[in-house]
Amino acid sequence: MSTTTSTMTRQLRRLSRQPGTVVGLVISFIMLLIVAAPGLFTTVDPNEFDIMAVLSPPSREHWFGTDDVGRDIYSRVIYGTRVTLGIVLGSILLSALLGGILGLISGFYGKAVDMVCGRAVDVVLSFPPFILGVMITGILGPSTRNLVLALAIIYFPTFFRIARSGAMTEETKVYVEAVRSMGYPRTRILTRHVARNVFPSLAAQFMVVFPLALQIQAALSFLGLGIQPPTPDWGNILESGKNFLLGAPWMSFFPGLAILLAALATILLGRAAQRAADNQ
Repeated sequence: MSTTTSTMTRQLRRLSRQPGTVVGLVISFIMLLIVAAPGLFTTVDPNEFDIMAVLSPPSREHWFGTDDVGRDIYSRVIYGTRVTLGIVLGSILLSALLGGILGLISGFYGKAVDMVCGRAVDVVLSFPPFILGVMITGILGPSTRNLVLALAIIYFPTFFRIARSGAMTEETKVYVEAVRSMGYPRTRILTRHVARNVFPSLAAQFMVVFPLALQIQAALSFLGLGIQPPTPDWGNILESGKNFLLGAPWMSFFPGLAILLAALATILLGRAAQRAADNQ
């Protein structure tokens, strides 16, 4: 126990000396705090109209300015953080859960299960991710549920392949042969041993997929295939400012900056996690 604790302490000290990791942690903490309690950061209703302040530039009253109907951009970006990140996190967790479970089963048991799952994955991979997202949300209609489903389907093959490859690799290791010789059923071996060793790879892939899913989510909302107004979402806030880029650039700048910061934080933390795994 003490050895594990000391190892973790050394890793934390090593990561704390890397500026990129610290920046990623700070940004992620702030955004998660916003998701949990947006009311701590603003008391303004994101859908409140102020006709006297239409297209006002950033000021003390409106830190990020206002849009074409007088809504406060800062408040909309803050509340849009919960909507946008909630959708992205939920969809990736769903794809990781389904892809991970089916990938483990496919790689560990093989045969017919592997063939059926493999063909389904090939069908999904035959479409570019963004085009597939447009197809799914266009057919099912724009809604939060359909957007989550579309993103989960898009990234399902990624987690499936990692879980399948990991299960196939773990099955050949000595410890699996040992527990199998002790009479343990294959299901128990898969859930108690193999899945636990494949999980770190799935967690690392989560960091890789997040910024990609964030971009597609924002793009679909920008096209009107995601979250519908007046619910604030980074993508539809960007869309509302597309006709005012010259006269009121703040309408698009601040939601775009939020997307950039969220993606940057995930990338920085993903690199830190990869370095920590390589040093083990």
